[in-house]
Amino acid sequence: MSTDRRYEHFINGEFVPPSSGEYFESTNPATLDVLYRAARGNAADVERAVAAAAAAFENPAWRDLSQTKRGHLLRRLGDLVGEHADELARMESEDNGKLLREMRAQLAAMPEYYYYYAGLADKIQGDTIPGSSRAMLNYTLREPLGVVGAITPWNSPLTLTTSKLAPALATGNTIVIKPSEYTSATVLRLAALADEAGFPPGVINVVTGFGAEAGAALVENRRLAKISFTGSTATGARIASSTASRFIGSTLELGGKSPNIVFADADIANASMGVVAGIFAAAGQTCIAGSRVFAHKSVYDELLERVANRARSIVIGDPLLDATELGPLAFADQRDKVASYVDLGVSEGATVLTGGGRPNTGLNGYFFEPTVLTGVDNSMRVVREEIFGPVAAIMPFETEDEVLALANDTSYGLAAGIWTTNLSRAHRMASRLEAGTIWVNTYRTMSPQSPREGFKTSGVGVEHGIESIREYTRLKSVWINTDESPLADPFIMRS
Repeated sequence: MSTDRRYEHFINGEFVPPSSGEYFESTNPATLDVLYRAARGNAADVERAVAAAAAAFENPAWRDLSQTKRGHLLRRLGDLVGEHADELARMESEDNGKLLREMRAQLAAMPEYYYYYAGLADKIQGDTIPGSSRAMLNYTLREPLGVVGAITPWNSPLTLTTSKLAPALATGNTIVIKPSEYTSATVLRLAALADEAGFPPGVINVVTGFGAEAGAALVENRRLAKISFTGSTATGARIASSTASRFIGSTLELGGKSPNIVFADADIANASMGVVAGIFAAAGQTCIAGSRVFAHKSVYDELLERVANRARSIVIGDPLLDATELGPLAFADQRDKVASYVDLGVSEGATVLTGGGRPNTGLNGYFFEPTVLTGVDNSMRVVREEIFGPVAAIMPFETEDEVLALANDTSYGLAAGIWTTNLSRAHRMASRLEAGTIWVNTYRTMSPQSPREGFKTSGVGVEHGIESIREYTRLKSVWINTDESPLADPFIMRS
């Protein structure tokens, strides 16, 4: 990485220029200033990276490294992430517009992800299977897959890269990462820290560029053993089709339209803050955003007033300032998409209670006001389709069965929130909601120890937790005959 803010690919332990010699610009979404130029990758760059990863997978320096020593490398990488947390937080905030104070909190917690998988690295083990004969020993092994391709989005590049990188390395795989073209810098910096931590060359590779060029080439590369992707459901479907045709695995964390349900007995002050956090944190640019809010009719007006008042008072501006509570959307097309959905909602009959436009911040960035829509129902596109912005649709309900049916009436199933002081209801709803993560009297709480899976079109496979280890290993069954006596002729029948 040179001083003129031009970033190269990271392949086989080195920063290397793109084969085409072409670069693309990345801009600060708050100011529209150009931050840097990054290498524009293509199929040749991807092939070079995959070849490096394939060679590293067979290299004794990585292949024969003990599981415990793999854990030591992951722990060292976690240490380095912690030591450079402030630098990484600022880089990410400038790149995608998320609040610097939010990114500092994320980076402060991120080493724990590497420590968790470092601890799991030498706990990956098989089983001994009892059989009908004591002379026959049958045991299983969990082995690494090979070269993993990871495609990560722009909204949380380091966090979502880590959720793929850490378990892939803990299990002994090598990896090629294609970050979003909007947020390349921190993933490249992470690769440099991994090199400093002592990972052998080729174990971690990063190719930057556009999805249609570098991303598609990575997905289609025949040497990959697996693809792990976080992004839109439409792109995930294309990846699933490609990997299925080649009989390789895929982990897909995709879109969401998550319900946040407030019952009459909820603490309304807490619930309103949970609704605000669920949809306006990160400017709504998160797959788990609680964008469909259902409030019992007896508390609907109070909740609506609290949420709308807080939305109006949210401080919008420069994400690097501590006073700012909402930064810009990540790029122009995303802002325009959000604005078009608000217009669509109005055309469908919705009312914009607050927000709905571009605020006057004194900056040139891609800002959009926190928006609350009322007069909506579950049939509207603005309620059914993922907006990925700070837009909440708030609807009343009367009965538990009614809201359960409404909440599950979606093609998505990523997350859901429940606000109630009734313990029985909390468990009933948690068991019947069709979503991979259920929060009760909280929202957006996460941990590397807790597995996360999407239902329906929200994804395939598991990220985080011990269960994610299976996503990056293959199972082998070994049979050993310990009886040294001669084998009988199989064609002689015995009485």
